[in-house]
Amino acid sequence: MFDGFAGGSASTKITAEGDGGGFCLLPNHVDYVAVLPAGLLIFETSTGEEHCLAIDEGILVKQAAAVWMSVRNAVRGDNLDDLQQAVQAQFTQLDEQEERARSMLARLESSIVRDFIDLGGAL
Repeated sequence: MFDGFAGGSASTKITAEGDGGGFCLLPNHVDYVAVLPAGLLIFETSTGEEHCLAIDEGILVKQAAAVWMSVRNAVRGDNLDDLQQAVQAQFTQLDEQEERARSMLARLESSIVRDFIDLGGAL
């Protein structure tokens, strides 16, 4: 059993893709460290429920009965359909934020150029 991995309940199985290929952690597995590329991580609770995490690159560390994971971003879903919808919604939000940031940067750049020209500088 992996304590606390499933948000407070114990997990009995963790399956993911690492840089070296796919892996599965079961109770009493040797201590393990994996670099996680963007992908899918599936864990099973002690009640037999499967949960999915869409993750953005990170690292997973398993030591004794504890598993820690640090990723840039993660979206949790109880099935792949829900997870796909959640990931698409998050990507849409990130795309909108990125578009606003690019627009602000373009305005800032043009303002700097105008100020430079007003000062009599040549490009």
